Amino acid sequence: MALPMVYGGPGRYVQGPGELSRQGRYLSWLGCAAYVLFDQGTEDRLCRQIVDGFLDEDLSEPFFKIYDGPCTEEAVVEMAKEARAEYCDMVVGIGGGKMLDIAKAVAFYAELPLCVCPTAASMDGPCSAISVLYHEDGSFDRYLMLEKNPDLVVVDTNVVAAAPHRMTVAGMGDALATYFEARSCAAAHGTNEPGHLALVAARACYDTLMECGVAAKRDLKKGRTSPAVERLIECNILLSGVGFESGGLALAHAIANGLTILPECKAMHGETVAFGLVVQLRLERAPELNQVLEFCQRVGLPTTLEELGLGEISDADLQSVADATFKNERNMANEQAKVTKQKLLQLMREA
Repeated sequence: MALPMVYGGPGRYVQGPGELSRQGRYLSWLGCAAYVLFDQGTEDRLCRQIVDGFLDEDLSEPFFKIYDGPCTEEAVVEMAKEARAEYCDMVVGIGGGKMLDIAKAVAFYAELPLCVCPTAASMDGPCSAISVLYHEDGSFDRYLMLEKNPDLVVVDTNVVAAAPHRMTVAGMGDALATYFEARSCAAAHGTNEPGHLALVAARACYDTLMECGVAAKRDLKKGRTSPAVERLIECNILLSGVGFESGGLALAHAIANGLTILPECKAMHGETVAFGLVVQLRLERAPELNQVLEFCQRVGLPTTLEELGLGEISDADLQSVADATFKNERNMANEQAKVTKQKLLQLMREA
């Protein structure tokens, strides 16, 4: 039986300078009493903007929750209970990828509307209906498949542009894989069957990165929120989010998840995805490989184990990564090229 074509995207997406301070105008569409999640670093940097976002609107005083722990199932279930106990009628997550995964999971378990406010363009998760759960030690647990995408995504480009440059570059790595993984899903007829819109959005990620990625990084270094930066932020968050959500994931993300078992791997998610993409493209003998390698070199994305800080990894540890990669059965089912663990080990060493 043919798989259905499914499109997934946020209920509404808002992007522009200063929007974090004005989020109340949008939150009033969802409810009046917000359970607001962020970490200590976000409070230290953005306390004034966060508070201002709830002023001058018909909103109750929010319940602020600061959390710095991992995104485990136990933690998010407890926070969902707290949100309900405090009579909150919506969840707001403000921060990076981990915090937004937490907020999405809390809203899911509490059965409440959700607004996410990413403070960096470091990954494509803000718009998705997936929350990535981890074990206490930081290793990958599983994907929590949510019933719907966030009701609202508010992106303050001034805040995102001020994030550490490494985070934005990591977001490029996550977005870079979107087209190639969606293309693989379409060819493999695996667990995802991308529709035309998904493939168009995924392809737009690649085209935008090739057109604007290098210029955007240069402008960010100069402290400029240029049109190239605005387009890059939209690419990393919205286009890639819709592209992977509706297009699917394949080997690149399976490898990235596999690498989380290594405590010594300190790379960001998008950096490990970029490495995984290089492995995927080598496996597929993709004609775009050299262009991808050149782009990664120009913006500073890792493409080898050494650049990931794993140049001295043992054969046994790399075998463990391969084993963990193959456990990502959903992603591996979307890989169009046949791959064995032995071939994967070889490609990771050669990348």
